[in-house]
Amino acid sequence: MVAVQKDYWYFLVLIMSIYFLKGSVQMKAPESSIILQEGMVLHCLCPWSGQLTMVSWTKTSLLGPVAVYHPQHGSNFAPSYDGRVEFLKTTPMDGSISIMNVTEGDIGHYHCSLQTYPQGSWTKDILIEKKAITTTISIHPDIELVATENGNLTIRCDHTHNGEVYKVSIEKLGEEEGSSTIIAKCQMLDSGVELSELSSRGRLNCSDAMEVSLHLTNIIKEDGGFYRCNFSTEYGVQTHTVLLNTLSSQELWSLGYMLYVYIGGGVVGGTLLMSLILLLTWVNRRKRRREEYRIKLQPGNRQRNNYDHGLVYDRMKKGKCTGAKDKEIYANVQIVRAHEKQNQKRKQKRLLLNIL
Repeated sequence: MVAVQKDYWYFLVLIMSIYFLKGSVQMKAPESSIILQEGMVLHCLCPWSGQLTMVSWTKTSLLGPVAVYHPQHGSNFAPSYDGRVEFLKTTPMDGSISIMNVTEGDIGHYHCSLQTYPQGSWTKDILIEKKAITTTISIHPDIELVATENGNLTIRCDHTHNGEVYKVSIEKLGEEEGSSTIIAKCQMLDSGVELSELSSRGRLNCSDAMEVSLHLTNIIKEDGGFYRCNFSTEYGVQTHTVLLNTLSSQELWSLGYMLYVYIGGGVVGGTLLMSLILLLTWVNRRKRRREEYRIKLQPGNRQRNNYDHGLVYDRMKKGKCTGAKDKEIYANVQIVRAHEKQNQKRKQKRLLLNIL
């Protein structure tokens, strides 16, 4: 009966507070983050004075509130946080809480809402994360990009890990170990996706599925370096690293010039090689044609067909004496007749010279 009455009063106070504060000013503090640790404190201190009517803490992954405090009706906690959460109440406008016996299940995005009179409501978002231990020295980028100065480039954060994503932040890592600068971030709230862009030359795109891309314009030399996308999930912080290399116009021209030199050298070398091959082929063909033409002009210098004579000699040698007379013998006598004709011509010339 007491529990039912307590829930009734809690619900009644909540409805009255919302109705009473309708149209009042709503202020929001900058988001902060803390590392998961024992006895951690989630600060939620209203900056102005007045009367505190109610404090409520919610978590993105939970349907109901984590903790609720009312000055008259007391405190109420979710079953998983009961006995581990305590309201600090250091000042009349303090809604901070501390969490004990922490586990990795406490990691996530928390939202604090203070209802005050007469100023209105004041809210703050806090992210509890398990810090990833990384340094710029040991970083191995997941992807490398190249951009030119005064150009445009889009850096996409690919999330391939398990777990629901509550917040995505893009930071540029500094040259010193552990130094970084937040460029842009987006987070999932009850009202939808909220974008926060800190870079004037960047445009952040964030979908309801927490797919994030950062479009950089008018890139300068200093934009080069490591970029890290941090995905805050219920299992902790998971990262995706991008290495951006920036090239100046002179470096780009030098790179293109060297590329043209290499291509031109390859083309010239290939042309010379082909020319040399064609020249050697032409020389060999010319030599062959000259030799054939010389043989035609001087038939007496032709080589004898030793192969045919050898065959005839072998046949004569291997044949039997009794049948040798009956077998026909073939021989190439064309060259002999040519020699006889030349000798006859020479003799005739000598006779004519003697007569004259």
